[in-house]
Amino acid sequence: ATPDDGECLAMLYIMNLVAFIKVVAQVSCYSVTSIWANREAVILDEGPDQEVLIEAFLSLGRFDHITMVMALHPTYLSCFLRTQHALLELDGPLPRPWRHYIVVMAAARHQCSYLVQQHSAGFLEAGGEESWLEGLQHTHPKIRCLHTLNKLLAHRPWLITQQHIQELVCPGADDRWSLAELIHAVVLMTHSHSLSSFVWGCGLHPEPDHVGGHAFCPPSPSNNMPQSPHSPAPEDGKPEDGVTEVEALMKRMVELQQQVEECSQEEMITRFERERSESIPTAVVRGAPSDLVLRLVEDAEFIYEDFSIRGEQSPPTMRAQDYSWEDHGFSLVNRLLPDMGQLLEEKFQVVCGLTYNRMAMHKDVDTHTLRKALWNYIHCLYGIRYDDYDYGEVNVLLERGLKMFVKTVACHPEQTTDRIYSAYWRLFRHSEKVHVNLLLMEARLQAALLYTLRAVTRYMT
Repeated sequence: ATPDDGECLAMLYIMNLVAFIKVVAQVSCYSVTSIWANREAVILDEGPDQEVLIEAFLSLGRFDHITMVMALHPTYLSCFLRTQHALLELDGPLPRPWRHYIVVMAAARHQCSYLVQQHSAGFLEAGGEESWLEGLQHTHPKIRCLHTLNKLLAHRPWLITQQHIQELVCPGADDRWSLAELIHAVVLMTHSHSLSSFVWGCGLHPEPDHVGGHAFCPPSPSNNMPQSPHSPAPEDGKPEDGVTEVEALMKRMVELQQQVEECSQEEMITRFERERSESIPTAVVRGAPSDLVLRLVEDAEFIYEDFSIRGEQSPPTMRAQDYSWEDHGFSLVNRLLPDMGQLLEEKFQVVCGLTYNRMAMHKDVDTHTLRKALWNYIHCLYGIRYDDYDYGEVNVLLERGLKMFVKTVACHPEQTTDRIYSAYWRLFRHSEKVHVNLLLMEARLQAALLYTLRAVTRYMT
């Protein structure tokens, strides 16, 4: 059978739409973020995958900068888009305007004007009241009750207790949250906090239709970037220094993979304590946030503090064997927010298993030990310990410049600069550094979730 005129027109329309999307994708590549400044061909050489961009465009109706950068890893991007769509759009216990507003108030904790502007627009499009964007005092009392939990999740999730949960869901409380509503809100907040880390870690420009979002504005001449994370940092050091750095890392990885030494449990704990108490500075502190963000933040002085502070009593470590995502968190989320546990699990699995068997200029490289060291180091910063992991590997594989970048982006993302992005792994591909940010984002999200879910479990029992 031959297609009729209507079918022909439909096919022609789809073909033209796909062609248009491909053109927009290519044009968008040139102004996504400072990471690509003066290296526009890089994003075209390394990606993005056209099929996943078409999927994203048809889903979102636009290419945002987050999508363009994540598209360097299309398998992960597909998982991310499915999870975000379920959180914001599909049936669930929270009204759609509230979902976007919770993302806004969470992103404001990290001065992430990118997400604040993006989801403020989503909030208004979903029918939200414009006055809510003037400050938390204008919102529904039930939303205001999330303030304490939001700031703890953003900066010190290990302080969350069952008392915080009880105050929100206690049957006698005013504006009580159901457990299903609360879990939805918690996943939205952790999603927003960790995505803020990704935005800052990749140095994303505002969208063209955001405040300050002129796509082709010239970069700042300052390498310290007191006002903006968007100017490119110089490539410090000689090229041969970068080659030496890669070769040394390769050698250390091979030695670890061949190592047969077994440590006692006491030595494993000692190595963990040494790692978590190591003094790693973060980047320079920025100036005051914009009014757009400041009016959505209360108690702005409450920020991240090292889990382990020398000379002071530290909170107890969370042993992964006592409360883990696989054995405890996954089932609780899936029970209270159907299918969300599965979506999160898929993201965690994909980002941890993601590999192209490459490292800088080398091919056929097993990077498993490096990926695991990054994940466990981020959890270590949040006070989570794996009894069966030798934290000596973290010290062997992660050089100080990388640790500084990871700690800044995971704990103080608003202090991230292009200089610390450029200072580590100087000969690695940008897609490899984006992979670091994806690992960082998901490890941070899981850590914050675990503390909250443990508190919910204790409240329920």
